[in-house]
Amino acid sequence: MSTLDTPAPPPAPAPEAERHAGWLELFFDLVFVAFVAQLSRSLHGDPSWHDFGVFLALYFPPWWMWANLTVSANLFQDDSPRRRLAMLAAMLCLAVMAAAVPEATGDRGTAYALGYAGTRLVLLALWWPATRYPAPHALPRWRPLTYCLLFAVLWAGAAFVPAPWRYPVWAALLAAEMLLLLTARGRGVPARVHTGHLVERVGLFVIIVLGESVLGLITATDDTWTASAALVALLGFLLLAALWWSYFDFATTAAEINFASATPGQAYLLARDVGGFLHFFVTAAVISMAAGLSTAVGESGHDHLPRGAVWALAGGLALYHAAHGAIALRFGSSLARTATWALPGIAVPLLVVVVADALPPWAVVLLLAAEAVGHLVYAKRLARRALPPAAA
Repeated sequence: MSTLDTPAPPPAPAPEAERHAGWLELFFDLVFVAFVAQLSRSLHGDPSWHDFGVFLALYFPPWWMWANLTVSANLFQDDSPRRRLAMLAAMLCLAVMAAAVPEATGDRGTAYALGYAGTRLVLLALWWPATRYPAPHALPRWRPLTYCLLFAVLWAGAAFVPAPWRYPVWAALLAAEMLLLLTARGRGVPARVHTGHLVERVGLFVIIVLGESVLGLITATDDTWTASAALVALLGFLLLAALWWSYFDFATTAAEINFASATPGQAYLLARDVGGFLHFFVTAAVISMAAGLSTAVGESGHDHLPRGAVWALAGGLALYHAAHGAIALRFGSSLARTATWALPGIAVPLLVVVVADALPPWAVVLLLAAEAVGHLVYAKRLARRALPPAAA
């Protein structure tokens, strides 16, 4: 093979270089707007523990593929027709999965699994050129062949396993994917993760799930046009606004600082753990809260919320704070420092769960909104204390 046939490795971006999400990535994210709406709808009303389990199980594969494709776009700055077609193919596969969500545990399970198998073939197309980079940047061929091609074949076969056996098979395949990724420890990654782009991409996904929450409030208020529904919707918006404010003032800043100070290998592992694993729980929590808020608006005229809706709403907020606590620990924060804000953020929503049967819907949402606002005010005060007087 001549050097003209060998792809050049991507240049390492300068630390101060700016890079933003491209138009294709933004178009790609639109399919997740539909995905989030489908998943949130599955938790409306009075979901059972089985419903919560199905929600998490159906959400993880598309989320994980979004994280994989985001890292691929981050490492390989390529706007060629080949990459555009690959991303559009992934978008189509994920759209099939989204359409299959309402009956993914029934008649549409085959389509759901085949859609996921298709995304792994797309991932193979995106990573394979890196196996032809000159040393030492070349990616070992066994990695895309196993992580992408092998699992595409296995998922395609699992699509035709009859229920209920297909679900343990799906779980086993996901566990095997995680094990392969964890044992690799980031070895052989052909380029450095671009901090600003990754933080922006994850932040945009958080915006998607927060946007679905706002849309749910509007739709529910339209369906229940009463003063009590308007009050609950207003309190729900206050809750979401506080979460948005704290996330984009503190979570994104902490991520930028920690990624920028990490070595290339450490940055990749942080991207895997924080952007991949832990933000799954952050976004799942917001999707759950979106469903709980919609139900609270619809049930605003009742004496109390159904228990499933309380868990979707208050339990979602507790999970949200727990996930951010785990992210802080992964970034190196001490357990004692993290516990000062994470434990109250978990405990208060759980206490609301305990007393929710004695509270009207508006009071449940009020208490959770008050916790979120209090959490934001506390974080603001801590930030001011950490700044020198001139900066404050």
